[in-house]
Amino acid sequence: MSAKRRSVLGAAMAGPLLAQFTGAVSATAVPGTLGTVSEGWVEVRWTEQAQALLDRFQAVVEAVAPAQLVQDAQGRAIRFPVRSGQGDPSAADPPKAHGDGRLDGGVDIRTPDGNVRVTGLAGALQDGLASGKCVVNGVDLGHQAVVRPGLDKGVLKTEHVPLGKPMKVRMTDVPLRPTPELVETFSNTFGDADFSTDTVLAHVTAEGVYTPPKG
Repeated sequence: MSAKRRSVLGAAMAGPLLAQFTGAVSATAVPGTLGTVSEGWVEVRWTEQAQALLDRFQAVVEAVAPAQLVQDAQGRAIRFPVRSGQGDPSAADPPKAHGDGRLDGGVDIRTPDGNVRVTGLAGALQDGLASGKCVVNGVDLGHQAVVRPGLDKGVLKTEHVPLGKPMKVRMTDVPLRPTPELVETFSNTFGDADFSTDTVLAHVTAEGVYTPPKG
């Protein structure tokens, strides 16, 4: 497998890691109109279908600190601390959540042909599509919309606090499905993708303290 193909593999696998409950900032957003996220984390738990895809490439996934690998009765996941985030979790209508954020740590993907390290994860969510950028083996890569988070399927929990005060927000088990663009890119690079736009590649759970914008 060439270096280019390994980089594409790393980008494809990293795609689901870029989705965050904080979401993508609209280009027309007025400064100061979005809340901020602190003390947060994002956990990505991949499905059996995603594990089968990793097995196809004999790939082993490891966390890059301060991210942590989680392994329990439900399977394997990686938990990333949230470095920064801003947006609107849209508690009244989660599918309308939007914002942007950055994660600390990363992921190592080891295959017999070489290793791929993905760091510098930055996620964006807008209009129900997740995109973003990351660093793959030292090379900056940007992504168009690569996954569709099923925010309407997740479970949203918020604290009861006075209006305008910081509150803890938790979104659990949001399914991630690939976009047609990701399926096409993967197929053109590796042949049969073994997954479709209906395939759930991972579930995301995220938690953080949301501070509403002033005013």
